[in-house]
Amino acid sequence: MDEGALMNFLANVSLLLLLIMTAAGAVLVKDLIGAVLILGSYSFFLALTWAWLGAVDVAFTEAVVGAGLATVFFLLTLFLTVPREKQGQLPRVQWPVFVGLPLLGALLLFVATDLPEFGDPASPPNTHISPVYLENSLKDTETPNVVASVLMDYRSFDTLIETVVIFTSGIAAALLLWRKKS
Repeated sequence: MDEGALMNFLANVSLLLLLIMTAAGAVLVKDLIGAVLILGSYSFFLALTWAWLGAVDVAFTEAVVGAGLATVFFLLTLFLTVPREKQGQLPRVQWPVFVGLPLLGALLLFVATDLPEFGDPASPPNTHISPVYLENSLKDTETPNVVASVLMDYRSFDTLIETVVIFTSGIAAALLLWRKKS
C-alpha cells in the first residue's frame, strides 16, 4: 500500500471512529446540554465526511443545518422549557429500543452488502443515470453547474416540497416554543 492510499485509509477510519464515538456519546450522556453539543459535533464530523467523499453540497447543508441550526434550536428549546421530571428519578428504559435498534443495524448492514462498491464505474447510477444528466444538463437547463441543474431544474418540485416541509417544521417549532403559558 503506497503512502497516499494509507493516508486516505487512515483518514476514513478516523472519521468513521469519530462518527461512532460522537453518536454513542450523544445517546449515552445523561446531561441534555452535553448531548446536544455532542450531537452538534457529530453533525460537524458528518459534514467533514461528506466533504471528504466529494459531496461538497451535502457537506455544506449538513454543516449549516445539522451542526449549526439544529444545535442552536435544540439549545433554545432546552433553555426555554421547564423540566417536569422529579429530581433523582431516572427515566424508564424501553427494552424494545435495546433489542430493536441492534437488529435494525444488523439488517441494514446485511442489506448493504448488495450495494455496488463505492466509486464503481459499472454501477447502475454511473451507467444509466449520470451520463444522461452530464450530457444533457447544459442543453436542457442552460445551467453550467450539473448539481444545481439537477436540484433546481430536474428535481425542482422535490426541492420545493423539501423547502416547504422544513419551513413548516420551523413554524411549528416556533409556535410550540412561543405559545402562551397556561
